[in-house]
Amino acid sequence: MAKNRLIHRPRRLRKNPAIRRMVRENHLRCEDLILPLFIVPGKNIKKPVISMPGVDQLSIDKAIEVASQAEKLGLGGIILFGIPDSKDATGSDARDSDGIVQKAIREIKTALPDLFVIADTCFCEYTDHGHCGPIKGNSVDNDATLTLLGEAAVAQAQAGVDMVAPSGMMDGMIEAIRRALDEAGYEEIPILSYAVKYSSAYYGPFREAAENTPSFGDRRAYQMDSANRLEALREAALDLEQGADMLMVKPGLAFMDIVRDLKNNYDLPLAVYNVSGEYAMVKAAANQGWIDEKGVVLETLTGFKRAGADLILTYHALDAARWI
Repeated sequence: MAKNRLIHRPRRLRKNPAIRRMVRENHLRCEDLILPLFIVPGKNIKKPVISMPGVDQLSIDKAIEVASQAEKLGLGGIILFGIPDSKDATGSDARDSDGIVQKAIREIKTALPDLFVIADTCFCEYTDHGHCGPIKGNSVDNDATLTLLGEAAVAQAQAGVDMVAPSGMMDGMIEAIRRALDEAGYEEIPILSYAVKYSSAYYGPFREAAENTPSFGDRRAYQMDSANRLEALREAALDLEQGADMLMVKPGLAFMDIVRDLKNNYDLPLAVYNVSGEYAMVKAAANQGWIDEKGVVLETLTGFKRAGADLILTYHALDAARWI
C-alpha cells in the first residue's frame, strides 16, 4: 500500500486550462463593464489626462467615436461626466437642457441609439467652488441640493439618458430624484445610486480629469469615512427604501469587503467603481515594466466580480474587453 495516500487532491481540478475553465466560479464579461467618459465643449478635442494615461477629455464628436468602440466591443454601456465652459455657485449647467452632458446624451443616442448611456448626476464638475451642491456657510446645503438634483435628473431624462447615477452622497437624494423623475413622466428611468461612496485618496487623478478640485475644504462632511463598515449598510438600506434600482460602492479595491457586505444583505444589482487612483497606479507600474498590465487588470476586475459586483465602472474597460 502506498504511503502517505492522499484522498483529497484539489490540484486535480487545476492541472490544465480546460479543467480550470470548466470549474471557474466567476466570469468576467464585456457586458459587465461600464466606460466613464469626460465631455468638454468644442469639436475635435482629445485632451490627454496626464495622471491617467490612455484617458482623455473629449469633445462630443470624439466621444461618439470612443462610444462606438465601446458598443462594438460589447460593453455594458458608458457613463458621462461633463466639464462645462463656465461654472457658477449652483452648477446650473447640470440642469440646463443645453448643458454639456445633455448635449452629449442627445448626440450619442442619435448616433448610437442602442448604446446604454448613464449620466453622473452631481454638481462638483459644474460649481465654481468644486463642491457637490450650493454652499451655505462653509458646507453644502443638503436640502437645497435635493431640489437641484431632481432638476438635473429630469434634464438628463429629457435628453434621452438611459439611467441616472447620483454621486453626491446627499441625504435623501434618491427620494428627491425619484419623485422629480416620476412627476415629469419618467417613471421608467432607473437610478444607479452611489449608495456607498467613501472620502478617498484614490480620487486624486479624477480631479484633473473632471476639473472638480474643491476650492476650499474637502468632501469629508458628506462622503463616508473610510474606516466605517456598518454605516455602509445603513446608507444602502436608506437608498433601497427611497427607490434606488441599483447600488454602487466607490472606490473598489480598498473596499471589497463592503462590496461583499452589500451583496450578502441586499438583492439589488450591485456596481463597483474601479476609480482613477486605482487605474493610475496600474498604468504607472506597467509603464515602468514592473507588472503585467493585462494580468493585473483582469485579475482585479475578476476580483470585483468574486466580491459580488454585477457591474464594474472602469477606465480599463476598452482594453479589458479586448483581452477577455
